[in-house]
Amino acid sequence: MSFRTRLILAYTILWVLILALTLTIALYSINFGLYGQVERTLLRYVNEVAELYASGRAGEISLPRSGPVSVSFYSSGGQLLIAPAPDFEHKVPKNYIRAASSTAKPYYASSFMAAYQAIPGAVVAVSQDTRYIESISTTVRNTLIQGLAFLLPLGALLIVLAARLSLIPLHRAASEVDKRGPRNLEPIHYTGPKDDLGVMVEKVNDLLGELREAQARERAFLAEVSHELRTPLTSLNGYLERLSRNPGDAEMLERARKIAAHTARMVQDLLALARGEAERSVNAHIVNLGDLLRQAVGEYPGVVLKMPSEFPEVLGDPDRLLQLARNLIANAVRAAGAPEKVQVRVWMVKEPTDNPPDPYETAHELRTTSTPEMKPPKQPWAAFAVVDRGPGIAPEVLPRLFTRFARGPEGGTGLGLAIAKQIAEAHGGEIRVASRPGETRFTVFLPLLLEEES
Repeated sequence: MSFRTRLILAYTILWVLILALTLTIALYSINFGLYGQVERTLLRYVNEVAELYASGRAGEISLPRSGPVSVSFYSSGGQLLIAPAPDFEHKVPKNYIRAASSTAKPYYASSFMAAYQAIPGAVVAVSQDTRYIESISTTVRNTLIQGLAFLLPLGALLIVLAARLSLIPLHRAASEVDKRGPRNLEPIHYTGPKDDLGVMVEKVNDLLGELREAQARERAFLAEVSHELRTPLTSLNGYLERLSRNPGDAEMLERARKIAAHTARMVQDLLALARGEAERSVNAHIVNLGDLLRQAVGEYPGVVLKMPSEFPEVLGDPDRLLQLARNLIANAVRAAGAPEKVQVRVWMVKEPTDNPPDPYETAHELRTTSTPEMKPPKQPWAAFAVVDRGPGIAPEVLPRLFTRFARGPEGGTGLGLAIAKQIAEAHGGEIRVASRPGETRFTVFLPLLLEEES
């Protein structure tokens, strides 16, 4: 069942309920009004008769022999004393007459209504035939049913037309959405008001825009990865070709090993990023951050490591943290152009900031940052910064620097920083970047292992 059919059916049922409720209220209002008017008239008339009798002017009471109102008298025991006609039918039951008092009370029967009140030595009753009310009610009911029988299909037809007209923008939008797919992510054209449908179309257009950007990033990423893999694989094939002619060439063998190790690491980074392993698989150990950074720096001869003689420990995965340090150092060496222009500095801070106090540097140059100032938990943190004296990072590049598939100004596959951010956050820490012309620093903050935890 389509949405339009469900909507028409729902409004048709609602229309039927409204008509039935209208008929019920109309009939109830008519009956209530007519019976109420008769009751008020009879109570007023019986009260007037009782007052005339009590004031000694009983002779002024006129007993109509015909007409809508009849006056009759009963004994206190309930016997009919005076009736307006021999075939008088509007008799009030004896138990009501016996319970009569000086206050007028109504009595309802199937074909008449009466009002009775006690007077000295008797009970007076005033009655009126009410069958005409039922006749009026029946006539009105039949008339209303005929009118509603006409309004029901007319209303249903109007509901169908209104539903079709009101759902035209929705069907147009749905048709446009149906045309969208992996090869067509253009925004949906919508000219209607900014109601619920307009907001929905706007959100869908935002989603389509994000998908277009994601596709563009993935295409660029695949192009970069294919290029990055083609270069080392071509070199590796060349080295292997030379080794096949000269198996004893140790230099060619060492170069081939380095190329193979670099390619294997790149493939591992791709798999880790695709699977989200950097976020999930953290095998926590007590890690001496100084020893770990010495190992990472040792893989890049020329990089300078500055750190205190003794350094507290952190709780983390040594393999993941080593991967984080390698990625940052590799990016810094590539950006600076030489390992001698890169330093790794280690110290402790009270809280993470974009420009943390650096005990190895006293100048406070203005740097452009990529992260807003945050309010992390108050606890001691280990901080290590990878600082390079490269050209710096343009301010427009900083906001997307840690985005997957985003390529930095120094080149590369755009994987290292995304993986580094995942690893830092998986350890309860964070990574920040600050840059100015001639210097860029990536600072990693990791919660220190407290003494009672060790």
